[in-house]
Amino acid sequence: MAVPQRRTSKTRRDKRRTHFKLAVPGMVKCEQCGEFKLAHHVCKVCGTYKSREIISQ
Repeated sequence: MAVPQRRTSKTRRDKRRTHFKLAVPGMVKCEQCGEFKLAHHVCKVCGTYKSREIISQ
């Protein structure tokens, strides 16, 4: 069985873990109502996408 010969230093361990962070979703303001929404998605509040009404209220 593979067993490490030495203990991994905190610096080496933390350098490896820097890539395991969560990404924040791309949020943009809606052009119609000003609410924050996911980029390239229909606004949940007013139902518009690219200044066109997709979901009628």
